[in-house]
Amino acid sequence: MEKKPIDLGLTALDELFMTDEGRKESKLPRIHDIPLDQIDDMPNHPYKVRMDEDMEALVESVKNHGIITPVILRQKEDGRYECASGHRRRKAAELAGFPTIKAEVREMTRDEAIIIMAHSNRQRSKILPSEKAFSYKMELEAIKRQAGRPGKNNFGPVGQNSREELAEAGDDSSRQIHRYIRLTKLVPALLDMVDEGRIAFRPAVELSYLTEQEQADLIETIGYEDATPSLVQAIKMKEFSREGRLYADVILSIMCEQKPNQKEKITFHAEKLKPYLPQNINPKQTEEYILKALEYYQRYRERMKDRGDR
Repeated sequence: MEKKPIDLGLTALDELFMTDEGRKESKLPRIHDIPLDQIDDMPNHPYKVRMDEDMEALVESVKNHGIITPVILRQKEDGRYECASGHRRRKAAELAGFPTIKAEVREMTRDEAIIIMAHSNRQRSKILPSEKAFSYKMELEAIKRQAGRPGKNNFGPVGQNSREELAEAGDDSSRQIHRYIRLTKLVPALLDMVDEGRIAFRPAVELSYLTEQEQADLIETIGYEDATPSLVQAIKMKEFSREGRLYADVILSIMCEQKPNQKEKITFHAEKLKPYLPQNINPKQTEEYILKALEYYQRYRERMKDRGDR
């Protein structure tokens, strides 16, 4: 068996005779070619790798130019690697058919890797609310653990101080960070609606205070009514929930209230209109056709009324 040299912490001969320039260069990060099949995802990674046009462009760039910015990895206890920064580049390299990827391997803890992951991914141009929410939550918990604080998920004085640290390093205020973290209390179906833009950010924050059962009842009501809560409605639901009175019928009653900017809509089933419409008519033409028909019918009624008055 090949013996490994024992490191006594002494300066090597080549280091003794190294120039100042060489010493500076030796302090630069060392870039390695790491096999892709030795790299694992970070557990509970909040950012999704979407197979969209941006990813297609990145894959094409990697094929033509390789990985320009190395990914950042930490070596785990089992000898494998964990990706702290650059998981989209890693996926692009995989799709491009590369067996290895240029990487900087750093000695760091899982919490240090989480902080790097959170900071590097928040530079993206497109971030879903859920991604930002869980990213802030993970980073906040990592900061607390690093400082030797209790790992409880609370937002008292300690949480406030940690959020201010995050706020100083980013674009969101401490209060806004708190709102994002509140989104992690939403059940997956509601959080998906936030990501899809069906539920606005501020109403979603208020809805995060509802219990899981109340949120489940709300999801059913959204399906029935084909409508999502406004901020005023969400605040009202939160107040009823706090009082322990937010039952399914109460949610339905609140959702049926007319919103300030809401106008009553009249809808028709296409199958019921079909016998009365010309064939191959598009939706815009359908609206014009119905309006003209109503206008004609209105004139007809007025003529009939005039005849009756004679």
